[in-house]
Amino acid sequence: MTYTPPKIDYPDSDGKPMADNTKQFGWIVTIKEGLDWLFRDRPDVFVAGDLLWYPVEGKNTIRVAPDALVAFGRPKGYRGSYMQWKENNIAPQVVFEVLSPGNTQRQMAHKLEFYERYGVEEYYLYDPDRGVLQGWIGGDGKLEAIDAMQGWVSPLLGIRFGLEGVDLQLVRPDGQPFESYGEVAARAEQERQRAEQERQRAEQERQRAERLAEQLKALGLDPDSLR
Repeated sequence: MTYTPPKIDYPDSDGKPMADNTKQFGWIVTIKEGLDWLFRDRPDVFVAGDLLWYPVEGKNTIRVAPDALVAFGRPKGYRGSYMQWKENNIAPQVVFEVLSPGNTQRQMAHKLEFYERYGVEEYYLYDPDRGVLQGWIGGDGKLEAIDAMQGWVSPLLGIRFGLEGVDLQLVRPDGQPFESYGEVAARAEQERQRAEQERQRAEQERQRAERLAEQLKALGLDPDSLR
């Protein structure tokens, strides 16, 4: 009788919330959506937020869910989790974490060790409450702390990091900042209103010109002769 090993389940959820508060959630969404926009034209770059990453086949307890991750060399598309052995054994090269008050130093030290062990090349950590930004970059199988994050440019992402007060600033290579949906929508609405005002002014000018032409005709004058 042939022995069949038991099937190993890799859950899509660890039962933990994506964020502990609205501030943390807002930053996670802004970072993830900004990365999506940055690589919108790259079919070979996969971006995800709060997705469980399983680096080792057969070890479903070895896992972590970065607040945002970027995997170069992997196609876009739906995934319930990131099972590395199904992704040409490509580890996410860049990960982001946004701290909440509930995170402990022990938890974050464990994550740093995890990312270092399983091949992350760039790791960024932001604390929105204290306005602290940290980063680590890979080299010789080890993640080394980045001395100064203000003005740092990610080698893989091409984005510039900084802090304005306690707020994280991420600037794309084209000079445009990462923005929340609310900021993008507000700017789009301003542009719509400006375009509508221009349309109304043009319509008023057209109507004024038509009235003037009618008045000239009533006086027996040719409007074209006055141009």
